[in-house]
Amino acid sequence: MIGYLKGNVILINKDSIIVDVRDVGYHVITCLPYDYKIGEAVELYVYTHVKEDLLLLYGFKELAQKEIFLKLISVKGVGPKTAIGILSSIDYLKLVEAIDNEDISFLKKIPGIGLKSASQIVLDLKGKFVVDKANINEELNDALDALNALGYKDSEIKKIEKELSNHDLNTEEYIKMGLQLLLK
Repeated sequence: MIGYLKGNVILINKDSIIVDVRDVGYHVITCLPYDYKIGEAVELYVYTHVKEDLLLLYGFKELAQKEIFLKLISVKGVGPKTAIGILSSIDYLKLVEAIDNEDISFLKKIPGIGLKSASQIVLDLKGKFVVDKANINEELNDALDALNALGYKDSEIKKIEKELSNHDLNTEEYIKMGLQLLLK
């Protein structure tokens, strides 16, 4: 089983990337593949999905994303394709919050998730996520939501989130800095 890859992106597809690891190209299905750049050095936490006639790799930038993915695929009726679709559609912290708050209507807004799947996800996963609330920056989250409301795409916002998180600012200052970074 492959659990981790470190290499360079050599190709980007609509739902995956190919990562060159010492002259071997690994086809990795990932959330938001267009967030990567060709030639970029990447480190991915990998889930290896094996079926009778198929071997697929699912890659994640963060270990927390992979852990949530694993919990999602443990839910009856949610397979890897649906789970990666969920994580591509929504920030995983918002997903955990919706599950813990039993927000079925929010979960139903995710493409591919209906009432039955949303209810099953809440039933199986409520209270099973351990999120370090001390590491959640509400000011930053509010600023990111504001940038999203201004029309910036989630993929654009994710690119600047790490840079913003390196600073201790209030919401307004995060928004100003975010706009400066987005306009570069």
